[in-house]
Amino acid sequence: MTKNNYAKYCKILSCTAIEAGDKIMEIREGNIGVRYKEDSSPVTLADQAAEKIILRDLAIIAPEIPIVAEESASEGNIPEVSNIFWLVDPHDGTKEFIAGGTDFTVNIALIENGQPTFGIIYAPALGDIYIAKDPDTATIQKVKNGIVIGEEAPIRVRQASKDNLTALASKSHLDDETKAYLEKLGVKDMTSAGSSLKFCVVAAGKADIYPRFGPTMEWDIAAGHAILSAAGGTLTNPDGSPFQYNKVDFRNGAFIASGDIKQS
Repeated sequence: MTKNNYAKYCKILSCTAIEAGDKIMEIREGNIGVRYKEDSSPVTLADQAAEKIILRDLAIIAPEIPIVAEESASEGNIPEVSNIFWLVDPHDGTKEFIAGGTDFTVNIALIENGQPTFGIIYAPALGDIYIAKDPDTATIQKVKNGIVIGEEAPIRVRQASKDNLTALASKSHLDDETKAYLEKLGVKDMTSAGSSLKFCVVAAGKADIYPRFGPTMEWDIAAGHAILSAAGGTLTNPDGSPFQYNKVDFRNGAFIASGDIKQS
């Protein structure tokens, strides 16, 4: 993919993500229409409306690239993919959204040769949009009333030593395996965040490590992975091997998301 492609995607899809986020906020003011999928996870009218907006624009700007999107996939609409495809989670953090919280996001990512190279995460209730503009550039910008405001600011992971780590844990998925892993690392400080914002917190240098041992899907993490990588961080399997996409059923195993952690 050329820089021109990334620039085009950034310009158009940042607007797409904001439009999808605005639709989510609009629906939040009325009947959100909660129902449950076969896996017992909740879905709302906001999830479906946001995905419709994203699919519309992806089909226009890159009709040749297949799209794997959460709500379409849950209905069995999954295209065959190879070395390049989109991963879309139109509304991550649905439980947080239903509960009246703020940590829910719109997520769009491009996968190339098993790795995310471009990604957008928009948190409409917080007014923050994070973008991996290419594999080496991650930024944050504020959004108000559907319009980006102020200067775009670069983000970067921070350096940390292994004896002074701040860990990030999920608000709703802090399981015993995660607790044991953090205890083994000797982590004393911990913060929490919901949805894919956990990746953004590490990418912005506000935490150092985010381990996840519970189940996730590729569309849950791809945009966050892109942003973290572009900010100088890593996402690996627990044994340190590279984390790959286009797995069977797009289902993830455990992973460790990290900033710049010194090993000594």
